[in-house]
Amino acid sequence: MAGILIIAHAPFATALRDCIAHIYGGLPARIGAIDVKPDCDPVEVRAFARSEIDRLREENGAIVLTDVFGATPANIAASLRETDVRVLAGCNLPMLVRAVCYRTTPLDTLTDKILQGGTKAIQELDASTPLNPCALAAKAASGAACAPVACARPRIAYPRKPLATDADHHSN
Repeated sequence: MAGILIIAHAPFATALRDCIAHIYGGLPARIGAIDVKPDCDPVEVRAFARSEIDRLREENGAIVLTDVFGATPANIAASLRETDVRVLAGCNLPMLVRAVCYRTTPLDTLTDKILQGGTKAIQELDASTPLNPCALAAKAASGAACAPVACARPRIAYPRKPLATDADHHSN
């Protein structure tokens, strides 16, 4: 199983990790997040990132996801590249979901699945776009059936109490 490290502009890395915890009803093992702040010392962040990779790395290696190619977080992430550590830029939530779902596959397969998931998730939703993910995948693949994803079914959570409104925060 590959470890996963997200390195991105603050607060994006933590937000992505928190989204995964929300989707799956808890944080899957071996997922780390480093939020790179504007005033950070890149040398210190790089050293911390190296220790995180060492902590998260599994027998299948590790995946590092970063947000913007060429920016400080991506440059830090790029310094972590090794034979068993892959670095992917342009991270979005579908990429992270794929990383979690396919993390037991070989690193080359995992990398391909993550890149495919992130790319296929970018869609313009117009009036003719089916909102069912399988129908959308079939449309994109010119009629091919939607393949089942080999991962635990995500938990969909809804608020247990009504969301607060502006009226709840102001006294009359």
